[in-house]
Amino acid sequence: RADQAATVAEDAVQGAGSDNGKMLFATCVACHGANGEGNQTLNAPKLTGLDATYLKRQLMNYKNGVRGANPDDTLGLQMRGMASTLVNDAAVDNVVAYITSLPDAPAATTISGDVERGKETYETCKHCHGAKGEGIWSRNAPRQAGMNDWYVAAQLVNFKAGIRGTHEQDSFGRQMGQMAQMLSSEQEINDLVAYINTL
Repeated sequence: RADQAATVAEDAVQGAGSDNGKMLFATCVACHGANGEGNQTLNAPKLTGLDATYLKRQLMNYKNGVRGANPDDTLGLQMRGMASTLVNDAAVDNVVAYITSLPDAPAATTISGDVERGKETYETCKHCHGAKGEGIWSRNAPRQAGMNDWYVAAQLVNFKAGIRGTHEQDSFGRQMGQMAQMLSSEQEINDLVAYINTL
């Protein structure tokens, strides 16, 4: 699997300057921003800072109806439509390669909470997402540090409510759905995200 990860990363670097990827990303700019920085007003998360493997998996999940299938996931349903414009694997690879070539900057923080309580909760999360929220490829766990805190919080709510991660083909989503059940309240989610903001 290490060889596979290296190949994916290498392919992303080689395709980073691809005109095809840039052209395909033009559709994404309206919501996610010209530099993939995200737009909270449009509920569009920051894309930069995520690794190529995770980005590709999420796009394929949208394309294949694994993500955004729940009728309560209105934003996911929108993304299913957008992902369907990527006509084949090569198109997905090209747009992912372009996204990973964009400059990355930490997102602004919007959520506050009890950082110390959040740190205690994060003890469980760090086994997959890393002690510094950097994400661990071998555990299929994306980066959390420097990402949009409002989006992380919203996804935790969705996982907890079964809006995300319940599709039979979404094994990683089901795993996160189980983990989200340990979060007893919105305040506990905010405390957790407030701690992630310090990483």
